[in-house]
Amino acid sequence: MNLPGPDNLIAALHVVSLPLNTRFRGVDHREVALFDGPSGWGEFGPFLEYAPEESSRWLAAAIETGWHGFPEAVRDSVPVNATVPAVADHEVEYVLARYDGCRTAKVKVAERGQSLTDDLARVAATRVVMGPDARIRVDANGGWTVDDALDAIAQLAPYGLEYVEQPCTRVEDLAALRVALARNGIDVLVAADESIRKAEDPFRVKELDAADVAVVKVAPLGGVRNALRVAEQIELPVVVSSALESSVGMSAGVAFAAALPDLPFACGLGTIELFDADVVTDSVVPHDGSLSVRTVTPEPELLDRWAASPDRIQWWKRRVQDAYMHLPR
Repeated sequence: MNLPGPDNLIAALHVVSLPLNTRFRGVDHREVALFDGPSGWGEFGPFLEYAPEESSRWLAAAIETGWHGFPEAVRDSVPVNATVPAVADHEVEYVLARYDGCRTAKVKVAERGQSLTDDLARVAATRVVMGPDARIRVDANGGWTVDDALDAIAQLAPYGLEYVEQPCTRVEDLAALRVALARNGIDVLVAADESIRKAEDPFRVKELDAADVAVVKVAPLGGVRNALRVAEQIELPVVVSSALESSVGMSAGVAFAAALPDLPFACGLGTIELFDADVVTDSVVPHDGSLSVRTVTPEPELLDRWAASPDRIQWWKRRVQDAYMHLPR
């Protein structure tokens, strides 16, 4: 991939701070950097704690979008799931009401400071609201040990789980959990997320037979084209997911899902519903359970309204420069 110089990136940079309606990853505003490139707008939004080397993959994804565009799509819309954060069970109905027509829900579990009782109540409420025919998947973000995961999944399974996402942190533990689930007659699929997008070798999941499903995100893997290569080579059913992006970043996830030869699961691309603001008026949100494939161009008045403070803009400029040093040449 031909790279624009760092000065070109800084000249094309806009930094926004978008308020969330639900606290997520310990923040109530999502800061992202947007680039106005010759082929479109790209988004650079690694979470604030990510080091330059890891952030460089997110920068590569933004450069791909802004300077090279997307590969050809094979479908013009993609199905998406609703996302239920670690809210109290009585808030579930309110959260799900934001998602028009979605028949799959991903529910956060294993939240720090909460208990399995909280998880069970949240998943039970989701099942009641969604009905018996909807699909429910849960995401533990690596929050359980193997033994804890086995116990939790056994109690959650009666609610009809499509799969459990990243129940343990280590790939080896995912593999051990799959064996334990089989031995205990618990028929729930295991999906790998962080083990693919954050591991040095995303194919270790395949080598250790550690998952039934691969959750693949564009930005952490360096762009749509690289995500397509990973999806092809990992030889597992793929779920396309997002990383709490604005509509600019979300459009890259939709482009990836639209370019996949097979799309067996609803995509985790509905997280714009967790925002109270966006950089476009017509946000990339589901209608009748799906997202249309389209390009996104931020509106100047919204870029101004949600512009980050001058000190935060300088912080992001330094971050771009630091991440740039780790881009593959």
